[in-house]
Amino acid sequence: MAGSIEVLVPGGEVDPGPPLGPELGPTPVDVQGVVQEINDETAAFDGMEVPVTVEYEDDGSFEIEVGVPPTAELIKDEAGFETGSGEPQAEFVADMTVDQVKTVAEQKQSDLLSYDLKNAAKEIVGTCTSLGVTIEGNDPREFKERIEAGAYDDVFAEA
Repeated sequence: MAGSIEVLVPGGEVDPGPPLGPELGPTPVDVQGVVQEINDETAAFDGMEVPVTVEYEDDGSFEIEVGVPPTAELIKDEAGFETGSGEPQAEFVADMTVDQVKTVAEQKQSDLLSYDLKNAAKEIVGTCTSLGVTIEGNDPREFKERIEAGAYDDVFAEA
């Protein structure tokens, strides 16, 4: 009866209730043990929605794989706002620094299609555009053009 369960949980705040508890109930695993391990592994993503996969065996053993939160969640956490703009082209809800864009790009890079940090940053800036987030006071589309022109090559150089 071994199997796996995929859920989206609040980082560091999982409890034995829904969505995880009902999924784990019929399995042979120690639900409280799974909850504790998920909370330990997702503490860095406190309050953000985090994708988690729980693989379990018939003997009650389990492994947890923690994914990276969605890009929009990382941006909201880094820039400190709750919801994006209803009119992202005209109404802006937050402003990020270049360093904040770099931080989010580094956190998300393993999940993105980009092959380097500069292109990961361009993907992050694309999400900023749809959320209504400016970068250093500038429209994110203009900022993306400056990235493409090489203006921030030193910031987004691979370590």
